[in-house]
Amino acid sequence: MLIPKDAKNDSDLRLEVAKANWALPTSGLVTMHSGNASGYDPETGLVYIKPSGMDYDQITPNNLAVVSLATGELLTPDVRPSVDLPHHLFLYRNLPDVKGIIHTHSNYATAFAAVGKSIPCCLTAICDEFGGEIPCMPYTDNEGENIGQTILRHKGPRTPAILLGNHGVFAWGGSPRSALKAAVMVEDVAKTVWLAMQIGQPATIPAEEAEKWYDRYQNRYGQPA
Repeated sequence: MLIPKDAKNDSDLRLEVAKANWALPTSGLVTMHSGNASGYDPETGLVYIKPSGMDYDQITPNNLAVVSLATGELLTPDVRPSVDLPHHLFLYRNLPDVKGIIHTHSNYATAFAAVGKSIPCCLTAICDEFGGEIPCMPYTDNEGENIGQTILRHKGPRTPAILLGNHGVFAWGGSPRSALKAAVMVEDVAKTVWLAMQIGQPATIPAEEAEKWYDRYQNRYGQPA
C-alpha cells in the first residue's frame, strides 16, 4: 500500500506531531527516548508517530513513521515506528474523538504509577483539565493490545489521561497539541500533589465542586474557536 497522494501534503499534522515530540524533553516529560507522540488524520486514515529510538532533536515532520489505522500497515518501510504503536492504534480505533496521543514516563506521575495510586482530585487545576481524579490502572504487560484494553477498562469517563501501573502515563486529546497539554498537566499536578503529601493528607474536592470548575474551564475559559 502506498501513502495516499493527499497525505503527502499533510504538512500541518506532520508538523504538529513533530512539535509534540520535540516538546516532550523540553517540558521535562522524558529522558533519552522514553516517550512518544502521535497524531491521527481521519480523512486519510493515517497515523503519524515518532520513529523508534530516534533522538528527539533528530525528528522532523518528514521522517515520522506513517501507519494505516485500518490495516496497521507501515507505509514508511525505511522508518521503524515506536514500539508503543499498537497501543496508539488501539486507542485511535476505540476512542473516535481522539486525534492525538502522548506516552511518557514523567517522574512525579510515574512515581504514583509505581505505587499503584491514582492522583486524587484535590486541586482546582485537576478539576479544570481532568474533571476528577487521574486514575491508575493495574500493571499490564506490553503484548499486543493488552495495554490499550486495560486503558479502556480503567480510564475515567472524561479524564484525558491515565497512569499505567508500574509504567508511566498515556494522555490523549482532539489533537497532538491537546494531548501534550494533558500530559504536561498530569506531571505538573502530580508534582504538586506529591509535595502536598509531604505536609499532610490532601483534601479531596467534592464531585459537585469539581464539576463547577470543570464546566467553567472547558466551556467558558479562553477565546472562542
